Amino acid sequence: MDLFDTNLRKASPLADRMRPLSLDDFVGQTHIVGKGKLLRRAIETDTLHSSIFFGPPGCGKTTLASIIANTTGSKFVKLNAVSSGVKEVRAIIDQAEKDLQLYGIGTYLLLDECHRWSKAQSDSILPALENGVIKFIGSTTENPMIAMTRAIVSRCRVFQFYPLSTDDIKETMQRALGNTQRGLGNYNVKFDDDAFTHIAVTANGDSRAALNALELAVLTTPPDDSGIIHVTADIAAESIQKKIINCDDEQFYDMLSAFCKSLRGSDSNAALAWFARLIYAGVDPRIICRRLIAHASEDVGMASPTAMQQAVAAAQALEMVGMPEARLSISQAIIFICESPKSNSVCMAMEAAFADAEHTADKPVPVHLRDTHYSGADSLGNGKGYKYPHDYEGHWVAQEYMPPDVKGKVYYKPGTLGAEAKIHDKNKHKKD
Repeated sequence: MDLFDTNLRKASPLADRMRPLSLDDFVGQTHIVGKGKLLRRAIETDTLHSSIFFGPPGCGKTTLASIIANTTGSKFVKLNAVSSGVKEVRAIIDQAEKDLQLYGIGTYLLLDECHRWSKAQSDSILPALENGVIKFIGSTTENPMIAMTRAIVSRCRVFQFYPLSTDDIKETMQRALGNTQRGLGNYNVKFDDDAFTHIAVTANGDSRAALNALELAVLTTPPDDSGIIHVTADIAAESIQKKIINCDDEQFYDMLSAFCKSLRGSDSNAALAWFARLIYAGVDPRIICRRLIAHASEDVGMASPTAMQQAVAAAQALEMVGMPEARLSISQAIIFICESPKSNSVCMAMEAAFADAEHTADKPVPVHLRDTHYSGADSLGNGKGYKYPHDYEGHWVAQEYMPPDVKGKVYYKPGTLGAEAKIHDKNKHKKD
């Protein structure tokens, strides 16, 4: 390493300088790189085949790829999917083929943000993957099953990375504070316990965010009269500011799914927790309100018709007062829907009726139900035999209203909870 490399190294962020150089130094992801695990064995024996690493930011994907580069006997080429094109890929493949033929040296191609590759770019690498000219390692924060072409995914082993635990983050921070070569070991630093923990927790599994905050706190805090850089909880809070919640497409739909299932499952605490996380991650609150309106009918329905009023009122409150005040109205609607008696009878009735509308043959409307509000309707017999319900006791009279092609079908089957219990009893009385 020459002087210029040394200067560049010093100028790089702490998170980059502190990247582990070996598997023994790697922190976290023990489910795939722990002692005896498949990925670790493959790396140690230099037998790793094409793979995709996916998981949230700062969990070690690029770091592990760098460790592979340091331990393998193969060449290692790195590209970024945002800036690379088909021409670059083909040049790498041509060189890899020559190296393999002439010297027996294999080539790894590491592609950061691999989900951003177009189909044409992905297709350009397929033959080389098939014949083993290159070994592909893709790194992505997106679910490759959704964000990448199936042709690439089917030829790779997918390894899922998870957010680092708070203890993992703390270990990473301790290493940085004690390392005199690449870390902050040359600084006389004293961290208050609550300050250290605050950064580790607020980083939310992202070691890069934690190390960036650690470096900012140390470098911007002047030493006291004793030469000690004392980092307090207030300084730590300023350094990392707020927790970052990863909310890519997959995470968004997963959290929204958990929110909806909590509504259906009558768990107001869980529903509020997912609501808070969705909003904190920057999700449009109108999406939450739309789901509340849908679930007011889908999961509560006639068991508690007021749930719909609560959901619509929350949506209106959002438009009238905005955020953050509307969080109160939305939370109220969430709790109301969760605590309401449940019934999916409206949903089931709707689906059955629409299925019949799509698949059964249409027959003419029965004469007694046809329109009579135009001149000449009487001459066609429209309305003949119709019984006006209000002329009868209880404002109801037995009469056939169903379309002839689905006569006898029962779509709405009221439940026995909440307000719907009365409808259930009334319908039973009609049959009796």
